[in-house]
Amino acid sequence: MKDKIKIITDKNIEVEAQTPIIISASRSTDIPTFYSEWFKNRWENGYIKWINPFNQKPIYVSFKDTKVVVFWTKNPKPMMKKEYISFLQKEVKNFYFQYTLNNYDIENFEEKVPSVKNRIETFKELSKLIGKEKVIWRYDPLILTDKIDVKELLNRIENIGNELYNYTEQLVFSFADIGVYKKVQNNLKAVNYIEFTKKTMEEFAYGLQQLNHKWKLEIATCSEKIDLEIFDIHHNKCIDDELMIKLFSHEKELMSFLGVEFEEPNLFSDDQNINRKNYKLKDKGQRTECGCIKSKDIGQYNTCPHGCNYCYANTSKNVAYKNYELSKYNQNRETILPKWKIKWKKCNLKFYQQIG
Repeated sequence: MKDKIKIITDKNIEVEAQTPIIISASRSTDIPTFYSEWFKNRWENGYIKWINPFNQKPIYVSFKDTKVVVFWTKNPKPMMKKEYISFLQKEVKNFYFQYTLNNYDIENFEEKVPSVKNRIETFKELSKLIGKEKVIWRYDPLILTDKIDVKELLNRIENIGNELYNYTEQLVFSFADIGVYKKVQNNLKAVNYIEFTKKTMEEFAYGLQQLNHKWKLEIATCSEKIDLEIFDIHHNKCIDDELMIKLFSHEKELMSFLGVEFEEPNLFSDDQNINRKNYKLKDKGQRTECGCIKSKDIGQYNTCPHGCNYCYANTSKNVAYKNYELSKYNQNRETILPKWKIKWKKCNLKFYQQIG
C-alpha cells in the first residue's frame, strides 16, 4: 500500500484514504450474497468508508491502486447475474472466490444458506463462468459432535468433492476452535460439540488424503498450527501471493508489490524464470498461523444474515439481520453498515429507524 491520498467524498468533503493493492471482500460478511449492488456502486464511486470495530473511527479506502479483489462467500449466486459478472470482468478484472461449501443441512448450523445440492450447482456455474482456478472450495469449519464423527465428516466431504473436483483446483479446510469463542460455544452447546484432538485431526487428514487420490486437488489448512505435510496437506494462504502470480502475472504493479521479477527467456528455453525479492508480506493483523499476505478488508461485522451458529463476525443474528434489512434502503452508502437509532418503550425494542 502506498502513502495515503486525498479524495473527495460523496458529500464533497476532502479526506485522506488508504490505497491498498489487494482488497478482501470480505472475512467479516458475505458481500457476493448480500451486497453485490453495494460493491458495484462503491467501486464505481472509487472508495468506501470502513468503520474500525474497536474504536468506531472511520477509515477511507480508495480503489485507485487496487489490482486484485478476493471474494469470500457461501452463495455467490446474486453476484453471478450477468450485470455483475460483466462488471467484474470489465472493471475489476483480477479476482477470485473463496467459496465455503459445507454440509450441515441436517444440523441447520447455517440457517439461511441454500441447500447443499443448490450450492454445488452454483459452484459449478461459477467455475464455468470465470474458470476453475479462480474458485477455491472451502470446507470451513469442520465440526465434530456426538452425531458427526470423523467418518461422517469424510463421508459428507466425499459426496461434495465427487461433484466438485473437476470444477476447482484447491480445497481448504479448518478445524473448529469452538472453545475460543464464547458465543459460538453457547450456540453449539445444544448439539454436544466435540473439540478436535491431534489424533482426530490426523485421522481426518489421512482419510482426506485417500479421497484425494481420485480428486488430485491441492489441499491445505486455514490458520492451523498442526503440521499435516505427511498427508500432502499444506498451510494455506487465502490471500495468496503465489496464486496471484499464477493468475495475474500481467499486472506489473501487482507483481512489483509482490516482489516479483521476471527473467527474459533465453535462446534455449521459452520459459520465464521468476525471481522473488524477500518482501515481508504477511498480514500482521491476522492470527499467527494465518499465511495471508497484506490486504484491506472492506466488510463490517454484524452485517451477514446467513445465521451460522459458529459465526464469530456477528454479535447476534438479530442485529445482523436488522443491519442487512436497513442496508437495502441505500445501496450506495459509503459503508455497508447502516446508521440507525433505537427507540425504546418499556425497556423493549420498539423499532429501528434508519438515519443514514
